[in-house]
Amino acid sequence: MNNSTRTATLRPFFRLSDVLIMALITVGYLLLSFLLIGFKPEQLFLATLTNGLYFASKPTRKFILGFSVFIVYWIIFDYMKALPNYMVSPVHIEGIYNAEKSVFGIHSAGKIMTPNEWLLLKSNSFLDIMSGVFYLTWVPVPLMFAAFLFYKNKKQFLYFSFTFLVVNLVGFVIYYSFPAAPPWYVQQYGFAFNPHTPGNTAGLARFDAYFGVHIFKSIYEKSSNVFAAMPSLHSAYPAIVFYYAIKNKLGLANILFGTIMVGVWFAAVYTSHHYVLDVLAGILCAIIGITLFNSLLKARPIGSFINRLYHRIV
Repeated sequence: MNNSTRTATLRPFFRLSDVLIMALITVGYLLLSFLLIGFKPEQLFLATLTNGLYFASKPTRKFILGFSVFIVYWIIFDYMKALPNYMVSPVHIEGIYNAEKSVFGIHSAGKIMTPNEWLLLKSNSFLDIMSGVFYLTWVPVPLMFAAFLFYKNKKQFLYFSFTFLVVNLVGFVIYYSFPAAPPWYVQQYGFAFNPHTPGNTAGLARFDAYFGVHIFKSIYEKSSNVFAAMPSLHSAYPAIVFYYAIKNKLGLANILFGTIMVGVWFAAVYTSHHYVLDVLAGILCAIIGITLFNSLLKARPIGSFINRLYHRIV
């Protein structure tokens, strides 16, 4: 046992400074959330869960400290509602639609169609179900993979978590630099811009209808911004998981993660939530984020911060 671990072991669990810091963070988060986007039950749930795990026991404190990276991501994503990207930059609707046709257009029935339009004509129950299943993995799989790494290799867990955050930050920058409408928007509203367009399940509605549920309807009703199709971060997340699965030599599990990755890419286009260009941008976003994090890791401040966090969760 090294000195830092011994010191952490002897440190009292309930310290006044810890209580005050968590209280300030909690009150600050709830107050800022109320001012920016209004009060929501999910905010109180997040604050309660975080404090509960932090003060419940040493193992749960280590767990929530490790997963604080994902909490930061969620808060940033939620706060995007305060400043929609269409208020920062003009929304691309017709231009990206025509670019998709130009690069990936499919000749059918005497006209050129986007892959989304062509697949819409070929839709069937099997593809509807498979696409819905793949799309349901976009949050659980990265989180479950992170939990697996947390107990298997905490250093790799931190690398994965921070890579996930960096990829999202890169994606968010693009969201605000290049707001883009998804394919379903053009299918329903044409090329006219309507800033008050609500979230839409698009092709995933067929999954809900088949099983008589409202899973995707409930998800997309809470969408932060419908004009955030480029890049497809849905396509980036499984790519990050696949990269770290290979890096950690998980054997046959790599085939599963690779299948999920390709399945999500297909589902994104099939359900008209993204163009092929969006998916490629998402993959590129993952590559940039992974490369950027690996470079930042060599910088002393970042490396030292991650090492300090590592010693707090081991």
